[in-house]
Parts: sequence; C-alpha cells; structure tokens
Amino acid sequence: MRLHPAEHVERFTSSGWWTGDTVDGLFRSQVSARPDAVAIIDPLNKPSLMDGPARRLTWGELGDEVDRIAALLLETGVGQGDVVAVQLPNSVELAVTFLAVSRIGAVVTPLPVQYREYELAQVMGLVTVKAFVTAERVGDRGNAEIVRRLEAPAPPAVLAWGDPVRDLESASADPALLAAHLKGLETDPNDCVTICWTSGTEATPKGVPRCHYDWFAVESNTTAAPSLTGDDVVLNPFPMVNMAGIGGVFLPWLRTGFQMVQHHPFDLPVYLDQITEERVTYTLAPPALLTMLLRKPEMLGRYDISSLTRIGSGSAPLPPWMVKGWQERYGIAVINFFGSNEGIALLSDPVNIPDPVERARFFPRPGVPGGAWPGTLDATQVKLVDPSSGEEITEPGRPGELRLSGPTVFAGYLAGTAAEDPFDADGYLVTGDVFEIDGPGGRYLRFVDRAKDMIIRGGMNIAAAELEALLAGHPAIVEVAIVGYPDEVLGEKVCAVVVPRDDIDLRSVVDFLRDKGIASYKLPERLEIVEDLPRNAVGKILKRELRERL
Repeated sequence: MRLHPAEHVERFTSSGWWTGDTVDGLFRSQVSARPDAVAIIDPLNKPSLMDGPARRLTWGELGDEVDRIAALLLETGVGQGDVVAVQLPNSVELAVTFLAVSRIGAVVTPLPVQYREYELAQVMGLVTVKAFVTAERVGDRGNAEIVRRLEAPAPPAVLAWGDPVRDLESASADPALLAAHLKGLETDPNDCVTICWTSGTEATPKGVPRCHYDWFAVESNTTAAPSLTGDDVVLNPFPMVNMAGIGGVFLPWLRTGFQMVQHHPFDLPVYLDQITEERVTYTLAPPALLTMLLRKPEMLGRYDISSLTRIGSGSAPLPPWMVKGWQERYGIAVINFFGSNEGIALLSDPVNIPDPVERARFFPRPGVPGGAWPGTLDATQVKLVDPSSGEEITEPGRPGELRLSGPTVFAGYLAGTAAEDPFDADGYLVTGDVFEIDGPGGRYLRFVDRAKDMIIRGGMNIAAAELEALLAGHPAIVEVAIVGYPDEVLGEKVCAVVVPRDDIDLRSVVDFLRDKGIASYKLPERLEIVEDLPRNAVGKILKRELRERL
C-alpha cells in the first residue's frame, strides 16, 4: 500500500527531505556495522510483564532473532502488505516482532497493552489483521486467550511469546522460506510500514498509516534535536505504539545504533534504577514528572544520574522554571517536543534555542528569515488560521489554529476510520491546536491550548467522547462530562463530572466501564457530582470551566 501521491514524492525526494531509507534497510546496516555491540536491553521488571527471561541482545543476536520470527510469520501465511497486529510490552520481543514484520514487507499495527476486548474488537472491525502477535501473559492477564476469543470477520492467526504449545521464544521455521521471500521482495519507501491508532476527540479510533518516507522525516528531527549518536544509551519509557515511542526512540535507534533500554510500565524507582545501572545518557519524561523531581530532590538521593545529559519532554506545556532548574541544578538540557501521530513535529532544542526559558515557552516558526532549524523543520510550512473567520493570522499575540504542510505530515487517515478530511483546501493538515506568533521579530510559535477535547494520561491519549458515550448508558447518570485534571506524575488523570439520577459513586462508574471491557488506563480516577453542567449560549458544555474547577 503506497501512501503519498507522486507529486508529493517528487517534491520531497528532489529536495532531499525524503530518502531511500527503510526500516529494514537501516536495521540490516546496524547488524552489519556493529554485530557485537549491545543493541537492546529488557526492562528490569520483565518477569512481571510477560513470560521469558530479561535479555540483552547484540545487533548480531538481534538480527538472528528477527530472521527467525520473520520466517515464522511467512510460514503462518503473512505476506508483503498484510497487516500484523502487535500487542506487547516494551521489551526485546516487541522490537524483534516490529523488525520481523518490516523485514518481510508487512505492515505493523502496534496496540497498547492496556487495550482489552472493547478496543481490540474496534480495531479488528476497521482493518483486516492477518496475524496477531502478543504474549500468552501480559501482567496477570491471559492476553493471548483474550485475542483468540475475539470475534472478527476474518480471525487472524495468533502467535504468542510464552505459548505453552508453540512458544515464539523457541519456535522455528525453515530459513529457506525467508531467503526465497526476500529474493523477490521489492520495498518502496512509500510503502505503508505502520498503522497507528489515535482516538482524537472521537469515540471511534482513527487509523494513521505511515510510510518509510514520512517516518524518517520525523526521525531526522528527533535524532538531531538531542544530537544522538551510536555512543548513547537511551532509556525508552514510552510504549512503541505511536509518535513518542516509535518516532522519538525506535527510529533514532535504527539510525544511530545506540543502546536502547526498554521500560514498562512507568515505575519511577525502576526508571531511576535503570538510569543508574545502565548509565543512561538520554531519556524521555512527561513534564509533570520532571517538575515533581525538581521540587523533591531528595527522591533522587540514592540514584546516580550523572550520566544523563539531556531529556526530551512534551505533550503538555513545559514550565520555564522547570527547564531552567534542570539545566542549572543538574546540567541537563530539556528538549521541548510537540508532536502528533498525524505529523506535527515541532521541537525546541538547546543548540538553536539555548536559553531554557525561551526553550520552554516557544517553538520554531518555520519559514521566518533568520531561523535555521534542525531536521526537516526548515521544509515545513505553517500558518495560523482564525477558527471563526478562516483568516490567516500573521501578527503576534493573536491565537489561531495551527495548520502545516511538509515531509513529516501523513497522507491521510485509513479509509473508513475518519468522518472528515484532515486537510484544508490548500493541503495543510488541520491540527486543532491553538498557537500564537511570539518572540523577538515574530520568530517563534507559542502553544496556547489544545482545541481538541483530549486527555493525555502518561502519554496515552484518552478520548472524552468515547467514555461519555459509554457512561450515557449508566442507569444512575443523567449527564456526564469527561475532563482531565492535573497529576504530578502522569500529567493528567480522568475525572467524570456527573449529573446523577440516583446515588452513584466512583466504584459504580469504574465497574460499569470495566464490564464494557475497556482499557484500565481510561478509567476515571475521580468523580464529581454536580446539579448541572455549565454550558454556553448554544448549549455546548464548557469543559474549560470544569477543568478550572478541578
């Protein structure tokens, strides 16, 4: 499945922003160049996540493992262009599976391990999955059995790490299958390599196809901003299911060959132990966590973070005092990222914006004279548009919706998964995020607010509309609004604001949603009872007012 039209390919390849790089091509280059170097390290708490020992593999060992799983997928009937669902914790096995699917020219659709029957059934109804790779056990949940019981129009083959009958840890297939397949395989960088899922503001997930071209345009930014090299040790705490995990760590790992240390689920003592033991030089962290650690330095007392030189953060505005504090107290530069699955890829790095206060407040405004930005930012075109009049905004201090076009932008949602075209009449991606022109000479963009009704809990997107639609069926609820409230570790948590019909408590709300088979990370952790929901003149619920109350 080739994604971008020929004119886009010509435009960005002729200018050098898109190259012939592919996921498998870069992987094979690292295996060849550094076969004996350590490539990937499992989480310290691996036994609590899934069956099998915690491992660390060299690039050579990883290459052998990828070939073995690739042959197994072929034996199962997976071919070029087929979709393989992958639901695994951050682990060696996740990277192996991702690379094996890419090796044979198939498409990875990575799914959060928190997804349960409800979300899995949604995805299986939107895309035909040829094979589903998971673990027999994920935490205390029999995940492979859940997948086997799913009803789908065309049930996929289920392959599981830890399967008592045929464990992927030891199973093998004829290597000649892979050799014959690769001999006839032609991979185009415009071929779809992943389909990620985003809830946005809607109840039904939207499929976000990505090809090698646009993924590596993103990677050029996320590798350049922290100046990553093969000598780095990078701790990855974000699930490899969307922009942060794939674009922020996995692809830079393939580009540079650094050691990738996996972490899952987020556990602060384990996270800090890994920084200390593995001598981590770069990691990612939500701003709320960085703020908390700066306010409570005693929490870092028994850990050695002296190897750490920079941290990537984002998904919420960065407090300027926090970015300045990490730089002054620990000599650690915080890089400010603003991204999305669809293609927003703004960042403020310490080389181009050395002042930590400016770096926290501003993002580059591509196209402005005097700016020289890393990666593909210089090839990105942006404009701010008044959401009510449609007028383009060119003066500072006036909020407008961000729209952009460039090599990092995806080609469009998977057919049948989005009601509206995400692009405007000029071909710009309509982001739904509000910015202002700011800084000296209008050189920067400043984030104002998320226009989309989204809650981001620990880097995971939660669509309020989905929960509201489900809770509308609760017998004790008249009306409900779902909003986020601040949390110092996760950034936001979910609050249900309810107009009740009868007596109701948080346990009742959570049990009702659990019965729907919904992922646990979406469950409300706070309940507020109100007599009525605040509304504007046209009847729209004023969620900003609710958030301010919380």
